[in-house]
Amino acid sequence: MRTKLDFPTFSIHYMGMKYWLMKSEPDVFSFKDLKSRPKKTEPWNGVRNYQARNFMRDEMKTGDLILFYHSSCEIPGVAGLARVSSPPYPDSTQFDSNSDYYDPKSTKEKPRWFLVDVAFEKDLKNFVSLEELKNHPKLAQMRLMQKGNRLSILPVTKEEFEYILKLGT
Repeated sequence: MRTKLDFPTFSIHYMGMKYWLMKSEPDVFSFKDLKSRPKKTEPWNGVRNYQARNFMRDEMKTGDLILFYHSSCEIPGVAGLARVSSPPYPDSTQFDSNSDYYDPKSTKEKPRWFLVDVAFEKDLKNFVSLEELKNHPKLAQMRLMQKGNRLSILPVTKEEFEYILKLGT
């Protein structure tokens, strides 16, 4: 069965879509950086948490939608909308001894770390700050709001995704 999700000025047809929130420090890689990349696409490399890796490797599919979240900054929050634009594949930085993300226990035959490519999808009219997200009871159960949840990649429900998208338009 196909589903159609309609948002202001945005619609997509996709079966079995999942929704994600992916965090990035804007002084390292921002939503604006993604938008300015050739083809507006970037490998989401450097993830070194097993649960976040498992989300990318085992659950993300091409076409899934992403809330691109700026973290560890003066005003954290949702900066824009992106999508998963590739199947998972090994993160090449794990093999590069000059990389901050080098993992000497990884081999090309048995890679430990995977990534997906992320593509710019849409600007939001309004940045949605963490403070604003906290002010909405409908988002109180969101994993982002749970104490101690510091994962860089979080699943988001369809309802949470749509609610946040409306806040940004």
